[in-house]
Amino acid sequence: MNRFLSIGALFVLSGLATATLAQEPPKAGVLKPLTPAASLDLRGISDLQFSPDGNRLAFVVTEPAKGERRARHIWLYDKQSGSLRQFTYSAKSDFLPRWSPDSQRLAFLSDRDDQKQVYAMRANGGEASALTKGKRDVKNFVWSPDGKQIAFLAPDAKTEAEEKKEKDKDDAHVADKEDKHARLWLLTLDTGDAKALTEPKWKISEAVWHPSGTGLVLSATDHPESDQNTERIFFFRLRDTVSDDRKAVDSMTQVLAPRGPFGNIRIATDGQKMAFVGCREDGPTPHDLILAHHGDKATQNLSGASVDRPVLDYRWSRDGGLLAVVGDGFHSKFVAFTADGALKDVPAIPTNPNAFGVSDSGEVAFAGQTATAPQELWIWDQQSAPKQISHLNDSWKQYMLSAPEFYKYKSFDGLEIEAALLKPLGYDGKSKLPVIALIHGGPTGAWQDAIETWGQLFAARGYAVFYPNIRGSSGYGEKFIELNRSDWGGGDYRDVMVGVDDLVARGLADPEKLAIGGWSYGGYMSEWAITQTTRFKVAVSGAGLSNLISEYGTEQGPSYDEWFYGVPYEPEKIAGFLNSSPFVHLKNVKTPILILQGDADSVDPLGQSQELYRGLKRYGVETELVVYPREPHSFHEEKHLLDRLNRMLAWYDRHLKEGSSAAK
Repeated sequence: MNRFLSIGALFVLSGLATATLAQEPPKAGVLKPLTPAASLDLRGISDLQFSPDGNRLAFVVTEPAKGERRARHIWLYDKQSGSLRQFTYSAKSDFLPRWSPDSQRLAFLSDRDDQKQVYAMRANGGEASALTKGKRDVKNFVWSPDGKQIAFLAPDAKTEAEEKKEKDKDDAHVADKEDKHARLWLLTLDTGDAKALTEPKWKISEAVWHPSGTGLVLSATDHPESDQNTERIFFFRLRDTVSDDRKAVDSMTQVLAPRGPFGNIRIATDGQKMAFVGCREDGPTPHDLILAHHGDKATQNLSGASVDRPVLDYRWSRDGGLLAVVGDGFHSKFVAFTADGALKDVPAIPTNPNAFGVSDSGEVAFAGQTATAPQELWIWDQQSAPKQISHLNDSWKQYMLSAPEFYKYKSFDGLEIEAALLKPLGYDGKSKLPVIALIHGGPTGAWQDAIETWGQLFAARGYAVFYPNIRGSSGYGEKFIELNRSDWGGGDYRDVMVGVDDLVARGLADPEKLAIGGWSYGGYMSEWAITQTTRFKVAVSGAGLSNLISEYGTEQGPSYDEWFYGVPYEPEKIAGFLNSSPFVHLKNVKTPILILQGDADSVDPLGQSQELYRGLKRYGVETELVVYPREPHSFHEEKHLLDRLNRMLAWYDRHLKEGSSAAK
């Protein structure tokens, strides 16, 4: 599987909101070193949504982890007053804000009553009311163009018989056959009636209303049991475009069948064009902006040749053009296309945009960040310089952060690799430093010019941190991604080692104090590296992969790995899986390694770390396996997040700093 490593909301007066806008501001004086506990105190900004009239912006703020979760809440920016205020205050999470077509109400998903349901509030505040109900989670929803209905995605609720069996512990489950998948439902707001439109055999992943209101465009599959990419694009017609008569509810017409994974379907205002982010050919991940014209079976790749960078998000403009954010190495940037599909110039901005929204007037709101400036909200007219309007992470101004040095080096075959280096604050420029090579997840991920807390903590403890975007990383073009197909642990590993050699040759890295670490694919690379060399004195692997065959057989969504290696049930493919699996070479390992794993991880399951640990024990290698209950691939519990940081620091200190101990 692809491994890339929010009742009763209160109306807050704008004057009061000013006082709650930022985290506790830094006090004047000397900057402080970052600590593990402080590094968790970071807010995230996502899902920016302008009201149709352009007067307000709703967005989601993810709070720092507290207890067992990171709560999400909806905030509002008022364009006329320039004020920001928190809009929802659920004890749990409120997210996915969506404006009614008349801009008078804001609907959103919330798990305040355990199940995720659609709620709505007046735009000027008040009590939230539930629009959907049932003992199942709503996955997504969208207003109809006339504001009279809401289409939403949710599975069937458990029947009374199923609930009784569950209560009686008579709850054996038949895989695939008894799974309940998201169906398309239509809620009529006047009556409160909700009706399922698609059959249970279908799994609906996306639903987008056509601007005419005659139906919805769906991403769907009638083979949800398949481990391959079987989703296609359909049009579900609700009424006739000429007579306005209702059609049968099973009126689904296939529109397109893209190869490989795809998503983020959006339809132009005039209804004549549709776009989505899809694959250049068949995978491994969506990369390019694909355009389809109404009635045409052929599609046009807008960004493949002209930009050749992964499209992270995009929006239609009123004139039929498109604005997108793409990854460009460590950075991200805006690119734009005219209504004719031609690339046009976009002014450069001083931060890295990610989540963004565009009003009908062309005003852009985006979340921007750098490696030393956490996410904040910016407003931009696409002509003058953007203006920062939030201070949600001002507390970080009190900490000393290391600014990365971005540079490039030539790998073993002449391929140019971009990397970043964090040096300890106060480094004298002469001493040789202990260096930790951190490897990103993916492999189709990438290190970015954004706050990276692990590295900042290591730099605060006197380590240099090496971040290579090795072959297979995104942000350097489709062909660069494809370079490690069927070659994990080959060229990618050699890219890491050439980068380490470069730091040693420059006199910066102490060759006797080298370390490696990472999460997911980064964990895999750490495991692989210590089976191939003894140069690393210590390693950390988080949620890694030790056996690619059993990984394929137990992970959720194996089609990603299949793109790289095929399937391990075919004799001619087995060698590829084995040759790239660290467990085959465990007899070579001498390096102490800390293994970290969540026991609810379905991306890289617990068994991968257990296989690694058992093999290392057999050969007497110094190792520790730490298992975190309830944690999925990305941890969310506060105490676990803190424990993980402290264990890593202690492990590196123990093996790279003689006689030192990690402070808690």
